[in-house]
Amino acid sequence: MKTIVGKVVVLGHQGVGKTSTVIRYVENSFSQHITPTVGASFFSCKLLIDDITVKLQIWDTAGQERFKAMAPMFYRNANAALIVFDITLRQSFESMQGWVFELKQNVDNPMVLCVVGNKSDLAKNRQVNRDEAIQYAKSIGATYHECSAMHDQGVGLVFDDVARGLIRLLGNSSDHNLKVYDSENIDNIMANSSELEATDTGKEETVNLSINSIAHGNTVKKCC
Repeated sequence: MKTIVGKVVVLGHQGVGKTSTVIRYVENSFSQHITPTVGASFFSCKLLIDDITVKLQIWDTAGQERFKAMAPMFYRNANAALIVFDITLRQSFESMQGWVFELKQNVDNPMVLCVVGNKSDLAKNRQVNRDEAIQYAKSIGATYHECSAMHDQGVGLVFDDVARGLIRLLGNSSDHNLKVYDSENIDNIMANSSELEATDTGKEETVNLSINSIAHGNTVKKCC
């Protein structure tokens, strides 16, 4: 078996539920009292798809305007992006164009893109039509999903879609920057690596990065 290691950045307006969506998937938990992300938080998990292990290194970035200038440093070498908006907040949908423009300005290699409409449990307060969101996703070459981090509806499909997209990217593009290993050697490679993909320990770890002074939490979690 082979292992694909892909870097995933999570982007979007403040308060749309980016962190809640990641934590719901990685830790299978939800809290209504999550502190806004400062800089970025790091999570890691694995999925097994068609005898291929896909290791996702997830960078959950801050959506606050005062941290937006920091975002490009987290885009470097990204293989996939989740662009998240709140279906009950029109402004969060309209702001996605800025996030996508900035992302494409900073990433040259092919990427897997997924637009995520969060808070589907509040559909009665919807300000963004589903068809409009689907059309926008298609216009930027992205897939589209709606989910509820609170009720754990559709969250797993989002990350499964990203993982499958990375597998397709590996097969269809020669200029990707995905890391591919034989699964039997992956643990030794990761243990000796100086890069971000250190380990899957199921506990909090500190990752030695130059951005520690601005990062809210570099958290490595095991989801599978």
